[in-house]
Amino acid sequence: MYSHRGVWVNALGELVETAMSFDTKYLWTLPMFHCNGWCFTWAVTAVAGTHVCLRRVEPGRIWDLLDREGVTHYNGAPTVQIGVVNDPKAHKLARPVTVTVAGAPPSPTLLGKLKELGFRPVHVYGLTETYGPHTVCGWNADWDRLPAEEQARLAARQGQGYALFDLVRVVDEHMNDVPQDGETLGEVIMVGNNVAKGYYEQPEATAEAFRGGWFHSGDIGVWHPDGYIELRDRKKDIIISGGENISTIEVEQCVARHPAVMECAVVAIPDEKWGERPKAFVTLKPGQRATEPEIIEFCKQHIAGFKAPAAVEFGDLPKTSTGKIQKFVLRDREWKGKTKRIN
Repeated sequence: MYSHRGVWVNALGELVETAMSFDTKYLWTLPMFHCNGWCFTWAVTAVAGTHVCLRRVEPGRIWDLLDREGVTHYNGAPTVQIGVVNDPKAHKLARPVTVTVAGAPPSPTLLGKLKELGFRPVHVYGLTETYGPHTVCGWNADWDRLPAEEQARLAARQGQGYALFDLVRVVDEHMNDVPQDGETLGEVIMVGNNVAKGYYEQPEATAEAFRGGWFHSGDIGVWHPDGYIELRDRKKDIIISGGENISTIEVEQCVARHPAVMECAVVAIPDEKWGERPKAFVTLKPGQRATEPEIIEFCKQHIAGFKAPAAVEFGDLPKTSTGKIQKFVLRDREWKGKTKRIN
């Protein structure tokens, strides 16, 4: 349940964090039905900006509109951005375009490619229950002196609450803050005007999700010394292999670094010895080739060996109408007929 105040505050937050004004030309690649377009429907209108609309996401057409219409801003999930940067029409922009990335954690590889093409990526994070974006990975000028790869790694974190919102916390099962060491896992929780009032006619679900006066996101992350948070996984996606927790996000970001990979998703698959192991579903870039052993060996060179995928499957990934990869479809297929771990 949204409030007028919450929507208003969120819309103003978008204006502040993405620097929109009356000369904004906003391209609608993000569906308006998804969290009211992250409240950008009202934000762009509030500053008398120009709405440029698309019926469907077509990367080639996006490039045409970027050049022809003078687009200054657009938003989208990582899968949308992957399509844009890998399109045959991709080229270095003549002027900066602010692109807000959310919906799933973007890989450092993707953020680096966006910057290389002249985009100004603004990485935000939120949920339907927070009217869309709630945190932003604000850029620190000191990062400009770092190597490009390190810049992209820092920018791939979820950051902290918008200037108009309350700061988020990462807590343990007793709602105590976890150490800000970048290692201790906890759940991300939110509070404030930019959090929904609850679920319509679902008092039990509301009481569970908003216990202790904070909204419990269900996202697992760490809290860094600089105050920024970084997601590691959804509770239901964490892979427990031989008693060790494996973050599917970490494995996905590693696979995405392979030069032939366009995008990927990692889910748990059953394993007789370890209980669960990671499996990577990979879409290759047009004209590129890679083998299962090659991807697995690549991962072993960059992350701990036990985190590397036990299997790799190539093909298209199932997605929602908003561009999110449907991990549950892949997971359910792999566990069909087998006993699943209960989260």
